[in-house]
Amino acid sequence: IYFTAPDGFIVALDAQTGKVRWETKAHDYKLKTEHSGGIIVADGRVVSNRTCETRQGCFLSAHDAKTGAEVWKFYYTAAKGEPGGDTWADMEDEKRVAASWGMPGSYDPVRKVVYWSIANPKPYTRLKRHNGNAEAVPKSSPAELYSNSTVAVDVTTGKLVWYYQHLPSDDWDADHIHERTLVRAPVKPDPKFVKWINPKFANGETRDMVLAVAEAGDVFALDRETGQFMWAMPFPYDIPDVNMSKIDVDTGKTYINWDKVFKKDKDRNTMCFHNTRSWWSTAYSPKNNAMYVPFHDSCLDMEAVNANPLGFGRRVGIVRPGIDKDKYTGIMRIDMTTGEMKRIHSQAAPGNGAALVTGGDLLFWGDINRRLRAFDPEDGKVLWEAVVGGMIMTSTISYAVDGKQYVMVFTGDGQSGTAGVIANSPGQKFVRGHSAIYTFALP
Repeated sequence: IYFTAPDGFIVALDAQTGKVRWETKAHDYKLKTEHSGGIIVADGRVVSNRTCETRQGCFLSAHDAKTGAEVWKFYYTAAKGEPGGDTWADMEDEKRVAASWGMPGSYDPVRKVVYWSIANPKPYTRLKRHNGNAEAVPKSSPAELYSNSTVAVDVTTGKLVWYYQHLPSDDWDADHIHERTLVRAPVKPDPKFVKWINPKFANGETRDMVLAVAEAGDVFALDRETGQFMWAMPFPYDIPDVNMSKIDVDTGKTYINWDKVFKKDKDRNTMCFHNTRSWWSTAYSPKNNAMYVPFHDSCLDMEAVNANPLGFGRRVGIVRPGIDKDKYTGIMRIDMTTGEMKRIHSQAAPGNGAALVTGGDLLFWGDINRRLRAFDPEDGKVLWEAVVGGMIMTSTISYAVDGKQYVMVFTGDGQSGTAGVIANSPGQKFVRGHSAIYTFALP
């Protein structure tokens, strides 16, 4: 059993006895670097991610699964003199910070490649990062690599195979972070549903894809071999306040929504979307080639304040103006061939639970109002529900023992992602400080 400890160590335990097999110091936690995501074990290597405050601590690392010896590091940001180094303008290397704090990446055992996400650059605003000059770096990708990107990394060497930047030089902590879902499916995005389509990938050919749904909205489909842009769509809705203005469909170059960027100190804007899917995992069903994404219909009210270390003053998540608050939370079903997005469930109570779809055609999801439900994955009809003792958080898992299947969730308190949605739910009461594991047996 491999465990990332808060003091910067990776620990390997004997699964039968609990004895320590090895422990290795992966980073110096005194540098404000933390293990804040998860790990995967791939091709005999334990690959881990972390959050960071200086470039020295901003990296993926791989350790030998048997011995704990470090095999390689991949830094999240490009230094001067490296490929992509000029995308940070004249910023000092150690100040080039972008973390990978979210869920672990994915592994392709055929290509021997891990696919990982990297989050926003820090401090949060362009003004703060570039001494008051919001135009120090381009309005289009590449800008401040490899922030808000998907990176494909060779699991043997740690070398970059390709990257794709989803949002150039983020201004709001928009976070194109979390898992990258690997899918093989026909690609035929329908212009009725999809805003940006690469014409090279619209003929229905079956391809290996990397799918990403950002914390701050947007759905992307990329070619797994090359990282080429296939198609993308604002998520959950296409409105003028979204953080990205356009994509060059031939090259995949992305453009930030310049109207929403802070041009001077004390500017204040509303940007969409914000923590809309956050740190719970999505689910994918190969039976119907659909992805299921629980989300909040929320935006960000933010002010630029250069005097503050992260570059902002007021910064709060808000319910998107004008929506029905009884439909603040939803589950979106996305057809990964056509790109059609269909909202199959709505409710007022927010959720921090992960989606789980099973081979028996059930979709499980839990909310912070203590409800765990099984839905019909086609139309969202609630087939079953149970009330647990506290707020359901992130990982929903299924497993089998002696041929009998179980579904497990846990309750507890989240941090900012939980506090924000509770603040957006006036009049609703939630049980705080309840930590437990709940297991249900399927018939």
